[in-house]
Amino acid sequence: MDRRLLLAIALMLVVLLAPQVLFPPEPRPNVPADTAATVAADSVFDSAVASRVPAVQPELREARDAAVAPARTVVVISDHYEFTFSSVGARLTTATFPAYQDLQREDSTPAQLLPANSDFLRYHLVTGRDTLQLDSWSFTPSADTVRVGPEGGEVAWTAERNGVRVDLAYRFQPEQYLFTASGAVTGAGNELLMLVDLGPRLRSVDGDTTADIGSYGVVTKAGGTERMSFRSLDAGERDALVGPFEWVAVKSKYFVAALMTIEEGQPRIGGALVTGGQRTGKLATEVATRVSLPAPGGRFVFSFYAGPQEYRRLARIGHDFEDVNPYGWILRPIIRPVANFIVRIMLWAHENLHLAYGWVLILFGLAVRIVLWPLYQKSMRASMAMQAVQPEMKALQERHKQDPQKLQQEMMKLYKEHGVNPLGGCLPMLLPMPILFALFFVFANTIEFRGVPFLWIPDLSLADPLYIIPVLMGASMYLVSKIGMRGMPDNPQAKMMLYIMPPMLTLLFLRFSAGLNLYYAISNIAGIPQQWAISKERLRRLGNRT
Repeated sequence: MDRRLLLAIALMLVVLLAPQVLFPPEPRPNVPADTAATVAADSVFDSAVASRVPAVQPELREARDAAVAPARTVVVISDHYEFTFSSVGARLTTATFPAYQDLQREDSTPAQLLPANSDFLRYHLVTGRDTLQLDSWSFTPSADTVRVGPEGGEVAWTAERNGVRVDLAYRFQPEQYLFTASGAVTGAGNELLMLVDLGPRLRSVDGDTTADIGSYGVVTKAGGTERMSFRSLDAGERDALVGPFEWVAVKSKYFVAALMTIEEGQPRIGGALVTGGQRTGKLATEVATRVSLPAPGGRFVFSFYAGPQEYRRLARIGHDFEDVNPYGWILRPIIRPVANFIVRIMLWAHENLHLAYGWVLILFGLAVRIVLWPLYQKSMRASMAMQAVQPEMKALQERHKQDPQKLQQEMMKLYKEHGVNPLGGCLPMLLPMPILFALFFVFANTIEFRGVPFLWIPDLSLADPLYIIPVLMGASMYLVSKIGMRGMPDNPQAKMMLYIMPPMLTLLFLRFSAGLNLYYAISNIAGIPQQWAISKERLRRLGNRT
């Protein structure tokens, strides 16, 4: 039973995790992220969104060739971020975070999320059947530099053209990556709709560029969260996402930019139009996202988050914003709670015990093994009990091989007489699996472990460059299995698994995060004393019987 269970677990690991190793996204050409072409989205919403928001007629759009004053740059600085805005369109041009390094560079450069000529916070105002392209308007800012203090900070913008005036204000908070945008439009009527662009992507600032770009997606929150991967759209393909939404986000592996309407009384986001953009092989690097925002009476308000996917920070914002990072794939209902629990434990241990995350992970592996020690003990002893009745089971199988129903009855009777639970050796072995699966997603998606070194490992979230930890994991798995076979009858199938499973899992885990491999290795090593004690007990029972 245990051998079949181990084989089933191995197959589950292969099915769930092997695609990440065997079929990774094709790497993109070595083109600097800031110079890659951006994609302009067509602002005509299809029929699914047209039922909720007015259509935009491209032939009636405002001409873009009006004279534009030279752009001014406005810099907003806090302890956590530095945002820059252009006076042309009042759009966001850079978002830099001093606490996070650009891991594609070796000079400790802070991570800067936005590519050159990005579309984040490009505004378009729909007035009846016309569209005013506010992204080409020259706005006058209230200041060129804003330092966000304990009371926050603000920059106001004004622009006017052809009798239409736009007043806009951005209000910043000192401890948050979230700021509020509010605006008023006069001279354009009352039935207005603001279209706001997000994208076409975030810059890749991580060591594993392929994994980072493979995580690109658009996430929306209505009743629940829905995620659309960039790779699901071909170049030029459009998809209308029908709201109302509380927020619409564009994400990478560790960072996110989101437009949010989460305050009481704010009109919700009406919908979003996403358009597939640049693609290299299987790797989709760009998707243009345009969000529709009601502006009743010419007024609109929303919040904008640009920053790290820190679980606790996102959870404090509420509205399921922490769910922007989807742990678990098809096992999400099981994996997500376990992953969140693990993250909380590790963050608490790191902050309160003042231990490096590598040591926290080692202690966590030991603690899990200690907590589950009684269940492992029960499982191993149940296996010994099954082994003890094997001769009688074989005799029953030979005696009733022509009568399956009678055989089943006699086997249940045998189990009852000897106090054997045929599932007793299997069920406790399943308990550690959600933890192992959860840790796979924790180290693949949790920004707190991004770029964290431990001993010779430069980054616990990436593979061990020397492959020492996965080899140690495979060796420890072999040793645990070898000790567990002491005192057991000779079994060719068990021997085959002993020599096949550890190498197979080692190859599978080679490219997984060093943190995951470290946990698995520590768990195996911590289980050796228990496995040794059980094998000695098995040998004593075997000696007493002989």
